[in-house]
Amino acid sequence: MRADDDEALRAFVESRRTALFRSAYLLCGDRHEAEDLVQSALVKVVLGGRRHGRLDNIEAYARKTLVNTFIAGRRRFWRRERAYGELPDRPGNTADTDTGLVVRQALARLTARQRAVLVLRYWEDLSVEATAEALGMRTNTVKSHTARGLAALRAGMAEELV
Repeated sequence: MRADDDEALRAFVESRRTALFRSAYLLCGDRHEAEDLVQSALVKVVLGGRRHGRLDNIEAYARKTLVNTFIAGRRRFWRRERAYGELPDRPGNTADTDTGLVVRQALARLTARQRAVLVLRYWEDLSVEATAEALGMRTNTVKSHTARGLAALRAGMAEELV
C-alpha cells in the first residue's frame, strides 16, 4: 500500500468518524456500545483498505462494515442474556413522554436487520437500492423490513405513550 493511500484512509477516518458514530448510536442505542462499534468498523475498514489496496467507494464500504459488524454482534449468544442483581418489585414508571427516550425504547424492540434498514433508509437517507446493496439484500427484502420495522416502531411508540 502506498503512503498516499494511507493518508486517504487517515483523512477519511478523521472526517467521517462523527457521522459513523451517529449512525452507530441509532443502531445500538448506547453511547459506549456505539463507540466500540465504530472503532471495530474503522479497524476493519483500515485493514480492508490495506488488504485490497485501493477502495473505490470507502464511504459505502465503511457504512456496510458498520452495519454488518452491528448485526454480527447481535447474533452472539451472550448479547441475549440480561443479568440483574435484584429484580424490582414493580415495573418502573413508563409514562415518560420524552420523545427521544420513547423512540430509543421503541427502536430497541426491533430486530437488528429492521433497525439497520430504518437507520440507513431514514437517517442516512439512502434509497431502497443503495440500502439493499449496503446490506447485501434484495430490494423486496429491504421494503418488507422497512414496512415491518415502521409498523413495529409505531406500535412500540404508541405503547410507550399510553
